[in-house]
Formats: sequence, structure tokens, C-alpha cells
Amino acid sequence: MKKLPPIAQDLVLLIARIGVGIVFVAHGWQKVQTNGLDATAQAFQGMGVPSPTLSAYYAAGAELIAGGALILGVLTPIAGVLLTLDMVGAFLFVHMSNGVFASDGGWELVATLGLAALTIGVVGPGRFSLDRLIIRTPARESVAA
Repeated sequence: MKKLPPIAQDLVLLIARIGVGIVFVAHGWQKVQTNGLDATAQAFQGMGVPSPTLSAYYAAGAELIAGGALILGVLTPIAGVLLTLDMVGAFLFVHMSNGVFASDGGWELVATLGLAALTIGVVGPGRFSLDRLIIRTPARESVAA
């Protein structure tokens, strides 16, 4: 199978980073602005999330800040790990026991978001990123060998 040219791979990474990052930022904003962190902590407590206040602050902060970093492609490996850990917590403490489907409170969305963030963090943000401008790494040949 023929590989996509590097520029096409970088465009796909850009689109993926922006899309996934927007979803994280929207969820973080919802925790801060729409619900409020106190209400989010209360909801977390009701769901049995450990240290609900700390967890609410972590989730909101990670989703807003690391989600924004993902969009910009800055500190991408760190952002990917922080967002993945956020989704691992959501999976373990809230969604795992509800089955697969999000319509039933299941884990499909948190798994998809966590794995997407992890993949972007490991593969890298691509050419169209602040990481690339800051670190000035040479262009790579392709994502997959």
C-alpha cells in the first residue's frame, strides 16, 4: 500500500489535533463555566470519583490547558499524556461499568478521546505545530515506515 506524502500526513495530524483538542476544551469549559467546579466536584463525588474536588480541578485544567496545547501543537507529548490520564480516570471511575455505548453512559467516547490524545502525543504533532517551530526538528519522511 502506498503511503501518503509527508505533507498529507501532517495535514491529517493538524486536523486530528484541532478536532480532538476542541472536544477536550469544550468539556473543560463545561466543567468550569457551565457547571462550575464546585458542582463538578459534587457530581464527581456522587459518581464515587476519589478526591472529587482535586479530580474536578485536574479534569477541568487538563481538558482546558492540555486540550489547548493539543490544538496549538505545543508540548504535545505532555498534553497527550495528561489528557490520556484524564480519560483513564473517567473510564475507571465513571464509565467502565456502564458498557461500551456512550448513550448508556459507557466508555466509548472516553476511550476514543484518550487513545487519540495518546496517539498524537506519541506520533507527534506534525509539521504544522508550535512544537516544530520551537524545537526546529527536521521534517520526517512519514508517520509509518
